[in-house]
Amino acid sequence: MKADTSLINRITVNAKVMAGKPTVRGTRVTVELILTALAAGLSFEMIIEEYVIVEKEDIQACLLYASQLVKEETIHEIAA
Repeated sequence: MKADTSLINRITVNAKVMAGKPTVRGTRVTVELILTALAAGLSFEMIIEEYVIVEKEDIQACLLYASQLVKEETIHEIAA
């Protein structure tokens, strides 16, 4: 989807920024930070207020990034 492509392009990885963790548009705001904030119950609006450089589409991009990681995840059962 074109919308997915434009969203996912907001997530960048640079070994020199935040030790190579995925970030929002090359800033020091990590995908992990945004996901943790959402998991803690913060709304999009609250996150945007706290991190003024973050836009609604950035948060959506973080969710898309996480969903793609989970989609590609493989679970291996270990016999007891």
